[in-house]
Amino acid sequence: MSAATAGTSAVPQQHRVCSLAELAEDTALGVEISGVPVCVVRTGGTVYALRDECSHADVALSAGEVEDGKIECWLHGSQFDLATGVPLTLPAIDPVPTYPVTIDGDDVLVTVADTSPERG
Repeated sequence: MSAATAGTSAVPQQHRVCSLAELAEDTALGVEISGVPVCVVRTGGTVYALRDECSHADVALSAGEVEDGKIECWLHGSQFDLATGVPLTLPAIDPVPTYPVTIDGDDVLVTVADTSPERG
């Protein structure tokens, strides 16, 4: 039995979200992949992807400012590390999911598994 059939019903796939030319340095782009809101950011020559939803207030992180490897939520000012999704400032205390990014030529590809946060 292969790893792809060993108890998994869905294998995460890479999705093209934009070209590098469409993603300017120190900017964020909000996209949706299979129903998941994703914030794609280019800064310091690296492209990152994380859930496009602040863990504190459920607003789009892609509307925030990008600087020094972090993105700031525009509503209450929480900052998140782009590489890890870990909040760096209050009021957010929970991390946001991050997603693998692959650059293929000029294409930005993001892999999103089902990582919907559990809400109680």
